[in-house]
Amino acid sequence: MQRRRITVFGATGSIGENTIDLLTRQGGAGTYDIVALTGGRNVKRLAEQAIALKADLAVTAFDDCLDDLRAALAGSEVEAAAGPAALIEAAARPADWFMSAIVGFAGLAPGLRALEHGTTLALANKESLVAAGPLLLGTAAKHGARVLPVDSEHSAVFQALVGEDMAAVERVIITASGGAFRDWPIEDLARATPEQASSHPNWAMGRRITIDSASMFNKGMELIETKEYFGIAPDKIEALVHPESLIHAMVGYRDGAIMAHVGPHDMRHAIGYALNWPERAALPVERLDLTKIARLTFRPACETRWPALRIAREVMEAGGMAGAIFNAGKEAALDAFLAREIGFTRMSDVVAEVLDRLSADTALMNSALDLENVLRVDHLAREEAARTVRSMLH
Repeated sequence: MQRRRITVFGATGSIGENTIDLLTRQGGAGTYDIVALTGGRNVKRLAEQAIALKADLAVTAFDDCLDDLRAALAGSEVEAAAGPAALIEAAARPADWFMSAIVGFAGLAPGLRALEHGTTLALANKESLVAAGPLLLGTAAKHGARVLPVDSEHSAVFQALVGEDMAAVERVIITASGGAFRDWPIEDLARATPEQASSHPNWAMGRRITIDSASMFNKGMELIETKEYFGIAPDKIEALVHPESLIHAMVGYRDGAIMAHVGPHDMRHAIGYALNWPERAALPVERLDLTKIARLTFRPACETRWPALRIAREVMEAGGMAGAIFNAGKEAALDAFLAREIGFTRMSDVVAEVLDRLSADTALMNSALDLENVLRVDHLAREEAARTVRSMLH
């Protein structure tokens, strides 16, 4: 059997590390040909991964890290490269399966290039669907490529839909842990610090996505993702707080049945499902003991406490470039919160303000959804967010 060629974008992040773990457990370099691994500033870890898996290429996204990467790879046969252009070049190298796990909008361009091979893109980079869902899926269709969801919620929906008729779907329920502040009095949220927001009650994730979980911007993005990926009307998509984080999503059908996907707090399940699809391989994840769990609880996802959910619904209704504006505004607002320029609750104010201002430009909102225009809107939204933050400081 022909060996599968694998590329992992964002190999040193949380999703990337879990992907590397599964690749290693399933035989590593003895089973797969690792075309490329990419990462950020953690070049020591990137080099370790690339050497262990005998990758052809290792890429750091930062030009100033190239010398360090080369030094870490000294004595190996792994090629080193750096910078945004090198990420695109890595995506241009043919592979059978690409993991898109770069954090943020930066993951869009490599993902689009990877789809041109007509193979499989395992998508953990939610920003690609939020900012440019029709472009991403249209590119996949044009080249006969497949996009498999890796977000735990969307992998759960995907699995609950296997063998079902989309016309029979009545509702899709995306669950949320509620994040670090789910039990905080709402009046205390304005004083929350980046350190407090960086602690997730259930999942071990990167800092940015953990804070997005606390603000529910992560869940707002997942609502938009659900609409874009599955083509489901916004009024059929629900969010529900589920503190145990064991039910990742549910699909309700017109006969009243609800199919729920239940699993442990382990991203290797969703990654492994995408890696081995359409087969189910044995995975090193916890087997749940339902007698110990005893009960599963649910709460409404209050849009007063979490205005990011309300804003996301407005984005779904608006369509066009609203997703690109939302994503850029959210990333810029998070940067400002991490820099302590704005408070926790002001992040949603920034995003709402940016959306209000830019959505008034009808020509901008309805511009052709191609990469050039998405990049232009992303830039404009970040500039607008910076102006909004500055106005809050004075």
